[in-house]
Amino acid sequence: MPDIIQIEHLRYVYNAGMPDETVALDDVSFTVGEGDFVGVIGATGSGKSTLIAHLNGLNRPTSGRVLIDGRDMWQKGEDLRAFRFLVGLVMQYPEYQLFEETCAADIAYGPRNMGLSEAEVAARVREAAAFAGLDEALLQRSPFELSGGQKRRVAIAGVMAMRPRVLVLDEPAAGLDPEGRDTILSQIRDYHQKTGTTVLLVSHSMEDIAKYADRVLVLSSARVAMYDTVEAVFDRAPELLRLGLSVPQITQVFLRLREMGLDITADVYTVPYAVKTVQKALAAKQQRKGGAADAP
Repeated sequence: MPDIIQIEHLRYVYNAGMPDETVALDDVSFTVGEGDFVGVIGATGSGKSTLIAHLNGLNRPTSGRVLIDGRDMWQKGEDLRAFRFLVGLVMQYPEYQLFEETCAADIAYGPRNMGLSEAEVAARVREAAAFAGLDEALLQRSPFELSGGQKRRVAIAGVMAMRPRVLVLDEPAAGLDPEGRDTILSQIRDYHQKTGTTVLLVSHSMEDIAKYADRVLVLSSARVAMYDTVEAVFDRAPELLRLGLSVPQITQVFLRLREMGLDITADVYTVPYAVKTVQKALAAKQQRKGGAADAP
C-alpha cells in the first residue's frame, strides 16, 4: 500500500531561543502505509503527543517535513483546513470538548463545517454513532447526561463522522474502567477493519498496543527507537525495558522462561499467541522424541 504519512527529519523545539528551550522531537523519520494500524508508545516526555499534533497542523515543524498523502501541509498554497479533515485527531479526554445541546449535534459539528448537505450530515451522524457503539436513542440526549465512556464515544464519533483517511487517537481509553476501555478499543479496531482507515493509537498500555496494533513506533528521548511489526518490537523486550517501558505481562513470562533455559521464542505479546507458541513447542518436542525412538 502507498504511504499516507511521511515524516522526514522532523525536529520540533519548544520555546526556541529561550532559557527553557526544549527539543521535543529530534530528526524523526518514518512512514505509515495507507490502512495501517500503528501503535505509538514511549515513556513520558518522549515526544508522542508532540508528534501526533503535527499530523493535522496543530504543531508546525521547527525543521523537517510532514507529508500527508504526498503533500506538505506547510507548503505555500496548501489549505491547512483541508488537512484537518483528512487527518482526524482525538486528543486525550475529548469529552471535555463536547459543547452542543445534543449528542447528534455534537457529532454533526465537523461534517457540517465541511459544507455537506444536511441529509449527508444526518447520514454520517448515524454511521459514526454506530461505529462508536452509541445507541440511536442517545443521539437526542444531552452529552452531559451520559456516562464517562458514552461521552468519550460521542467525541470519537464526532471525528469519525468526518470520514478522515487517518484517525489519530491520543490515549482514547485513559481513565476508563477495564470494561469501558475494552469496549472503546474494540470499536476502534472494528472501525479500522470495516473502513480501511489508517489508525495511529497512542497508549501507555503495552497490552493494548499488542492486542490492537499491527506495527509499533517506539519513541525515546525525542527520537525513534524502534519501528517495526508488533512481533519484531516485542521480540526486543529487554531493550524496551531498558528504555523505561513496560512490556505485556505475558511477554515478561516468556522472557523469564528463556532465562530459565527453555528454548522458546520471546516475541510473545498476547495470551492466544502464547498458547499457540506453547503448543508449537510441545509438538516439536514430541516430534523430536518420536524421531529419537524410531532411530536404530
